[in-house]
Amino acid sequence: MTSKQRSYLKGLAMNLEPIFQVGKSSITPELTQAVAEALNARELVKLNVLKNCLDDSRELASTLAERTRSEVVQVIGSKIVLYKPAKDELKRKIELPR
Repeated sequence: MTSKQRSYLKGLAMNLEPIFQVGKSSITPELTQAVAEALNARELVKLNVLKNCLDDSRELASTLAERTRSEVVQVIGSKIVLYKPAKDELKRKIELPR
């Protein structure tokens, strides 16, 4: 992913509300599955890491991206943004710049 594409996705993610919260149980298989399903439906997902989670946000982001086969767009404080393009090109909602 180029920096131009990453910047474009950051702009789209600014208006998104976090749809998942990572708490003290950290990354569970259920959370991973839910994030994967949301990525398939939305392509761009924002998560919130709660204060009672002892893990580092960057580590959580890389672990989730690895497990869901997505890319980390950004990690700012306790917010994580992940992107995964839809498998079917006809169903893609987000068109990345070249």
